[in-house]
Amino acid sequence: MVQKHFTVKNAQGFHMRPATNFATAMAAHPCSVIIRFNGKEVNAKSPMLIMAACIKVGSEIDVVCDGEGENEALAIAANMIESGFGE
Repeated sequence: MVQKHFTVKNAQGFHMRPATNFATAMAAHPCSVIIRFNGKEVNAKSPMLIMAACIKVGSEIDVVCDGEGENEALAIAANMIESGFGE
């Protein structure tokens, strides 16, 4: 299991486009990927669950990857979040 702490940077947070892009990128990996936010765990392979979590700009989250390909999945998640999803 690997994990990393992030502060969401993009102005709109995890709205529809970044949530969908993030979930699609995470679904390409066989490991489990969870976003911990506000005391809850969200399946990061589900765009609807990500959006339902209401993760806004400035939110503190942890991304936890566990299983085969966990390091690669976390590296991709980090790149997406730290770049502000290209927004």
